[in-house]
Amino acid sequence: MTFLPLADVFVPDGDEARHWAEEELAKQRYQAARPTWFDRWTADVVQWFIDLFTGDGAAGAAPIAMTVVVIVVLAALVVALLVWGRPRASRAVRRRQDLLGERDDRTAAQLRSDAERRAKVQDWDGAVVLRYRALARGLLERDLIDPAPGATAQGIAREAGVPFPGFVDRLRDAATAFDAVRYLRVPADESAYRALVGVDDELRDAAPALPASEGVPA
Repeated sequence: MTFLPLADVFVPDGDEARHWAEEELAKQRYQAARPTWFDRWTADVVQWFIDLFTGDGAAGAAPIAMTVVVIVVLAALVVALLVWGRPRASRAVRRRQDLLGERDDRTAAQLRSDAERRAKVQDWDGAVVLRYRALARGLLERDLIDPAPGATAQGIAREAGVPFPGFVDRLRDAATAFDAVRYLRVPADESAYRALVGVDDELRDAAPALPASEGVPA
């Protein structure tokens, strides 16, 4: 191995060395290795999340974290509404299918017509059952009640008594007539059917009572 004398070695001064370094780093292979703006942004985001949930950054970033959570929740609600529709639409589908524990998509008008056909042949049991179903369906179609799936006749009567407080007793009697035929196998007669028809017809023409909060101020 041959060593050159120290005097033969060229040592650049500070300015010359900096110039050489800048020229070298300007070459393509060094420029390609530099992080892009996306790399820097990703690193900043990752670091922000680390600071958010570790150390002293968690307390100071609490408002920011809450804002992020609220935004995520609102976005999820918007997506849910777009995918599944409004809750009212979902209830409407259920109303068409479930009525007094059975699947039945007939309208109130159709149920009334079917009840009248039963009454004409003096099938009072069938007429009473169908007419009470028509009463319940009519209230559902007017958005005056929203019973849970499998709601009983008495449950529907109690719920209907809220918008129609003057019908509470008659609604209870109508539900009792339905239960007597449907579950207790007690034969109905024409008077029971006509009483039910009267309640249903009067409810159709009656205006529901407004809640106290919706009353017209004096």
